[in-house]
Amino acid sequence: MIRKARVADVKEIRRILQMFARRGELLPRTMAELYSQVRDYYVYQEDSQGPLCGIAALHVSWEDLGEIRSLAVLDPYQQRGIGSQLVEICLSEALTLGLERVFVLTYRPDFFARFGFKLIDKNVLPHIVWADCVRCPKFPDCDEIAMLLEY
Repeated sequence: MIRKARVADVKEIRRILQMFARRGELLPRTMAELYSQVRDYYVYQEDSQGPLCGIAALHVSWEDLGEIRSLAVLDPYQQRGIGSQLVEICLSEALTLGLERVFVLTYRPDFFARFGFKLIDKNVLPHIVWADCVRCPKFPDCDEIAMLLEY
């Protein structure tokens, strides 16, 4: 089941993010960031008492622009459609919020293309998007692929 994250989930969200960050697949997040942005996150659990198996966040970047970030599904739960469900709920919220565009920075462009995301040049995104990048170990040599979905 997918639900909005709760404050009590933050430590487990961080554990999942750190696991993927160590593999160079996601940007690490501090506890302070996660607590202040907990409302951005969705979590997936197989049952209400079980551990988190997947996470994703929809972050509002600007007046008409959002970002799907921190999409991670633990290895034993991959290839079950969990990542797709998390993306779909983030896109649904983007529509509810009135966002006209949603972007991702990803290493898996084929996955996001299935939802209608198109490849773009990173330079078309507003500068505010790059605020988190200075903490990335790959900065300034970002190798992520930028994609955009416009409604």
